Amino acid sequence: MLTGKTVLLGVTGSIAAYKAASLASALKKLNADVHVLMTQNAMNFINPITFETLTGNKCLADTFDRNFEYSVEHVSLAKKADVVMIAPASANVIGKIAHGIADDMLTTTVMACRCRKIVAPAMNTNMFENPIVQDNMQILEKYGYEVISPAVGYLACGDTGAGKMPEPELLLEYIIQEIACEKDMTGLKVLVTAGPTQEAADPVRYITNHSTGKMGYAMARVCARRGASVTLVSGPTTLKRPRFVETVDVRSAKEMYDEVIRHAGDQDIIIKAAAVADYRPKTVSSEKVKKKDGELTLELERTDDILAYLGENKKPGQFLCGFAMETKDLIANARQKLQNKHVDMIVANSLKVEGAGFGGDTNVVTVITADEEISLGKMSKEETASQIVDRILAMRAL
Repeated sequence: MLTGKTVLLGVTGSIAAYKAASLASALKKLNADVHVLMTQNAMNFINPITFETLTGNKCLADTFDRNFEYSVEHVSLAKKADVVMIAPASANVIGKIAHGIADDMLTTTVMACRCRKIVAPAMNTNMFENPIVQDNMQILEKYGYEVISPAVGYLACGDTGAGKMPEPELLLEYIIQEIACEKDMTGLKVLVTAGPTQEAADPVRYITNHSTGKMGYAMARVCARRGASVTLVSGPTTLKRPRFVETVDVRSAKEMYDEVIRHAGDQDIIIKAAAVADYRPKTVSSEKVKKKDGELTLELERTDDILAYLGENKKPGQFLCGFAMETKDLIANARQKLQNKHVDMIVANSLKVEGAGFGGDTNVVTVITADEEISLGKMSKEETASQIVDRILAMRAL
């Protein structure tokens, strides 16, 4: 995912320095070229050999170290960096960078970088809440740095409050968001629907389907990583909310229909990936769930057709993509849906194909438009989402 990308990881004097090793390892597994810069104080908490072993690169701390090929090392690194993350960032280093002080390898290199710089503060709660530290973080933000809010919890000093460095998994998301994809969707607004809906029959039972929301969430993540402003309308799922996306939680088809209508007007691209229940009980009541010959029965009515509404009310220039899941006559049924619902693209997959369908981490789809049918092989849902987005952008450019 990060092949060809260079990440500078700055580590300062904080007990949370040990977490940076996990972040460096995760970046390396994604094929990033990782260079770690440490302050002298950081070496009291973790040995540079740890980072050198994990990254395969020399860990730099001394600006005047001569043990490398002749070059002005801090300038050389700064030129090839795609992103800088300082994690943990101590109050001392935050203050120095905010006021232009460059007196070690880390601060000197950061000062020479033109790429995006991300700072993850980690310190005692009282230090973090000190007005001087708060002012210094605002100065960094003024100059384009991204400051990640620290976690709240029990700190190494025994206090409880804000100041914990976020977990490496979260820090990794910030880096991926910044450099994993070309920002070819900057300025576009995208609405994505995902997951199932639940249609209550009574206070205990509901009608739903097997959708997990994975494909819709992948679409939302990919669009966000490519620079779009993304709104995700999600039915009930067990998935983690995608970061850098505005998520609107709904439960029923009616709630999803209402939220889609509310947001659809100013969207450039709408991707309807949710598997909305086709029917709902006419009345939610224990008395309406009847037992007949040992079986439960209830009166049903069709839910609102979200895709049909969007197709009939599509704004000029708006692109509409729907999904179709079929058990037979995949292409014919999907193409009929493309025409009947007045959409620009249908992504069709079969429940009978290995690697496709509900719940898995892969998909096998056919992208159908008025002019072509493109079959994509088995790939991860994020790779599938990326291929779909490529085709959406290509069609919008025509």
